[in-house]
Amino acid sequence: MKALVFERFGGPEVLSYQDIPEPTLASNEVLVRMKAVGLNFADVYRRKGNYHLSGNPPYILGYEGAGIVEKVGEDVKGVNIGDRIAFADVPYANAELVAVPHDKVIPVPEAISFETAASLLLQGLTAHYLTKDSYSIKDGDHALVHAASGGVGQLLVQIIKSLGGHVIGLTSTKEKAEVAKAIGADHVFLYDEDWAAKVKEVYPAGVDVAYESIGSTLSGSFQATRTGGTVVFFGMAGGDPEPVDPRMLMDTSKTLTGGDLWNVLTSHEERVERSAELFQWITDGSITLSEPTTFHLSEGRKAHEYLESRKSTGKILLLP
Repeated sequence: MKALVFERFGGPEVLSYQDIPEPTLASNEVLVRMKAVGLNFADVYRRKGNYHLSGNPPYILGYEGAGIVEKVGEDVKGVNIGDRIAFADVPYANAELVAVPHDKVIPVPEAISFETAASLLLQGLTAHYLTKDSYSIKDGDHALVHAASGGVGQLLVQIIKSLGGHVIGLTSTKEKAEVAKAIGADHVFLYDEDWAAKVKEVYPAGVDVAYESIGSTLSGSFQATRTGGTVVFFGMAGGDPEPVDPRMLMDTSKTLTGGDLWNVLTSHEERVERSAELFQWITDGSITLSEPTTFHLSEGRKAHEYLESRKSTGKILLLP
């Protein structure tokens, strides 16, 4: 089978498209013919050697995708050859064939395309737990969403709006601000403005919750949050945050909580139930996805270069 592999850490140039042996199927796994694979910054970090990789080269990136079941392990029940499935956290996805453990299998309804499933799951499941678990959005809540034009950010904006909340988005450019407005953000400010002050102009008491994914902006998120409000810290795309003074939390009754998807997806049932709700939101129009940018799997270098350019506002997919 063909796969996108690399044997040393580095830039996109280390990636190559070549023949490798098909995966050996364990009794609790299904073999999936991939139709679409999601590309994420985690793939870049692994390619550079910033994230740990087990095993020996050639390494295969990719953790998210969708396809059709070709073989079923002898101990697998409830999955059949020809089933449409997806996954959010199975390694070696940058290949034509992937061995997927049964407990990671997520059924894909006929109404959902493989491209949509591969675009939605990792970022969608993240936005799902952030709005359901880290801070449960209620009707009338005011929320601040960092990187509102990004993959998770766009989904957060739409989910919060569908749950009856109001959204202030933050973006780095006017063009990205238009993207956030187009999907429903009530107000959008730029990072080169005094955005914490502008939030207070709109909501003088401050927002109920700030979804913080930049890291270096954490202190501003606290400034923009009301007394008794919550800051959800789930990423640091802009660098490490400054230390948080517990006295400030006490004096303002504010809450700082962390979020990590893998502390939520602890069972097969969690994956299936949460994904089913996301698919339903797509079907009924509560959330929409921008058109993905697609590359053939053989164009992996170009796809990585495009992702690192930060020019994209939607999902990047690799199509085997």
